[in-house]
Amino acid sequence: MSKQTYSFCFCFRRRFSLPVSEAPPEIRTLFDRYSDENGIMTASHVRSFLVEVQKEESVTEEEAQAIIDGHKHLSIFHRRGLNLESFFNYLFSSNNNPPLSPSLGVHQDMSSPLSHYFIYTGHNSYLTGNQLSSDCSDVPIIKALQKGVRVIELDIWPNESKEDVDVLHGRTLTSPVALIKCLRSIKQYAFVASEYPVVITLEDHLTPDLQAKVAEMITQTFGDILFSPGSESLKEFPSPKSLKRRIIISTKPPKEYIEAKEVQEKGEGSQKEKPVDDEEAWGKEVPSLRGGTISDHKNIEDEDDLDNEDDTDEAEYSRQNASDEYRRLIAIHAGKPKGGLTECLKVDPDTVKRLSLSELQLEKAAETHGKEIIRFTQRNILRVYPKGTRIASTNYNPLIGWMHGAQMVAFNMQGYGRSLWLMQGMFKANGGCGYVKKPDFLLKTGLNNEVFDPKARLPVKKTLKVTIYMGEGWFHDFKHTHFDQYSPPDFYARVGIAGVPYDTVMKKTKSVEDNWSPSWNEEFKFPLSVPELALLRVEVHEYDMSEKDDFGGQTCLPVWELRSGIRAVPLYSRKGEKYHNVKLLMRFEFI
Repeated sequence: MSKQTYSFCFCFRRRFSLPVSEAPPEIRTLFDRYSDENGIMTASHVRSFLVEVQKEESVTEEEAQAIIDGHKHLSIFHRRGLNLESFFNYLFSSNNNPPLSPSLGVHQDMSSPLSHYFIYTGHNSYLTGNQLSSDCSDVPIIKALQKGVRVIELDIWPNESKEDVDVLHGRTLTSPVALIKCLRSIKQYAFVASEYPVVITLEDHLTPDLQAKVAEMITQTFGDILFSPGSESLKEFPSPKSLKRRIIISTKPPKEYIEAKEVQEKGEGSQKEKPVDDEEAWGKEVPSLRGGTISDHKNIEDEDDLDNEDDTDEAEYSRQNASDEYRRLIAIHAGKPKGGLTECLKVDPDTVKRLSLSELQLEKAAETHGKEIIRFTQRNILRVYPKGTRIASTNYNPLIGWMHGAQMVAFNMQGYGRSLWLMQGMFKANGGCGYVKKPDFLLKTGLNNEVFDPKARLPVKKTLKVTIYMGEGWFHDFKHTHFDQYSPPDFYARVGIAGVPYDTVMKKTKSVEDNWSPSWNEEFKFPLSVPELALLRVEVHEYDMSEKDDFGGQTCLPVWELRSGIRAVPLYSRKGEKYHNVKLLMRFEFI
C-alpha cells in the first residue's frame, strides 16, 4: 500500500495511506453466490449473474466466456474463470460495463416526421464566449457538430462594405466571421458524429441583393446535400431517416422576418432588468419547474410580448422584394402570426411551421396554454431560446421545453453548468445521434381529444432504486493538492432526478473523510411518474469546511436507457469532457 505525504503548518508532515480499491460488501456477497466452492466464477456462473442480477436475459454462455477471456492479459487472470479480484475488475470497468449499452446505437424509429423528435439544438452557435463581446468563429460550430448537435444558428448581417455577409451577434461588440467560412465548416463537420440531418437556422438581417448572394453561397457550398422543397410550405415534415446526410435551412420568410424584428426591437426597448449572470460556473442549481414556474425568473419582463404586436406600415414591406432563390431554400418556415399566443398556436392541417419563443415566453404561455402548446408541437416545431439577459451564455432548465413537446430547446453550447449537463444527458440517448423520439404521450390525443398535462400530479409508473457503492480515479486525474493542501479529499455524492416537476429531486450521501477512493454504500429510491422524461443526475463534490465545496465530476443519464444491474459510471468535467479514470460503481434497479 503506497503512502502520500502532505505538509502541514510548515513544520511537520502528515502521511496518509493510499488504499487499493476493494470490492464492496455487496459485491463480495454476490460473488460468493455465483462462484463455486473454490472461489471461481465459470462461464456458466457468469451467465447466471448476467441474467439474474444484470437483467441481460439474452446473454449466451459464449458471451460470458468472452468476458473471462478478456482478463487473460491481466496478472489476476485465472484460466478456469473469474476470481473475486477479476470479477470486481470487470464490474468496475467503464469500457466493459457502462451504464448505457454501446451496442444499442440508433435504435428508435427514425421514419416519423421531424416534429416527433427532440433535436440537439444550439443557440448563437458561432460565439466563442459571452453574448456581448466575445469573438465570432467557426470553431464553436465545429465543436458543436463534433458533439452531435444537429441545429446550428447563424445571425447573418451585411459586412462593413455592405457587399458581403458576416456572421455576428448584431448590435454588440462581438467580432464578425465570414458566413462562407461557417458554411464550409458546417459542410466538412456536419456528419462526423451523426448521419442525421443538420438544420441551419438563419436570423436574417440582409437586403434582397445580399439574400441572393447567400442563396448562391448555400447552393454552391452544399450542392446535392441541400434539402430544398421549393417555394411552397411543407404539409408535413420529412423524417430524419429520409433526410440522412442532408442540410436543411430554416428561417422566417423575409416579410415575416422584418415584421417580427421590428416588434422585438420595441419589446427590447422596454427591458427594465439589468443583465445578470445567474448561473456562475457550475454552482447554481437548475431552476425548479414545480407549479409550472421557474422561480429565479419571475421578476424579469418578457423580451417581446406576443400580445403586443402592432400593425406596421405595409408599404415598408412592399419595398423589400426578397430574392426568389433565397425564399426557395427555406425548408422549415418560421414566423409569428399576428393575433398573439392563441393565433401562434393554431394548428393548420395543410401546412407545418416553426415557432420560436424565449424561455420566458414559454414559461408564461405554459401557465395558460400548456395543452395547446403540446397540440401544436405534435405537428409543428417549437424552438425555445435563452432570455436576453443571459449575457454570460448561461442556460435554463430544458425540461420546461421538453415536457411541452418543444423539439428545438436551444442552448448556448460554449458555456457549462448544470442545465447544459441535462442537455448533454438527454442526447446520450438513441446512440448520441442528436435525435431522440418524443414519448408517445406527447404525440397522441385521447378519445376525447385530451393531451398530456405537464402540471398534473400523475401516479407513479415505476421506482428507480440507485445504490452508489464507491468511486475512484481522482488521484490519477487531479493534482494531489487540488482538493486540499493538507490532506486527501472528503468526497460526497449527489444523486437525483431531473424530470417533470413532481419527479424532480436531489439527494446526498455522507462525506467520506481523507480518502481518494471513497466507499459510500448508500441506497436511494426515486418514484417516477413520467420515467420517459427522467434524467438521472450524479455529481461528486469535495466537502470544504471554510470555502465552497470543490467539484469532483458529474454525469447525466437518460433513465429510459439505463441498464439494470451493477455498472461502472464514468464521470465528466464541468465542460462535459470525460475524465480518463474517474468513475463510480453503482447499481440500478427498477421496482
